[in-house]
Amino acid sequence: MDFRQTTVAVTAACFLALGLQTTTASAGVIGTQDYLSAEARAGDLADISAAISRADVQAQLVSLGVDPANAMTRVAALSDAELAQVAQEMKTLPAGGDGFLAVIGIVFLVLLILELTGVTDIFKKF
Repeated sequence: MDFRQTTVAVTAACFLALGLQTTTASAGVIGTQDYLSAEARAGDLADISAAISRADVQAQLVSLGVDPANAMTRVAALSDAELAQVAQEMKTLPAGGDGFLAVIGIVFLVLLILELTGVTDIFKKF
């Protein structure tokens, strides 16, 4: 019985001690500029992360001697202004490629013009 009373007393003391702890939560109003800059940073970081996670970009980074994981940590360490500048440059640079679809389009237009003028007979009627 003595052990049981001691256990109950210790348990009650623990519950009482837990109830006496005070934790405070602080809340404040953030400005619109702070919110928008945080959202812009998150968006820019997501765009750059998506670009770095592409297989062709990672292959190019490896060929240049840069570890893709190291590149991601460096991008995350950029300041807001630097991150915005990199994201803006990514948006304004050409998408790349060798213009294969443009060449196919030009060849199709040339063949269509030659067909319409009667020089060639590519599109035969059946």
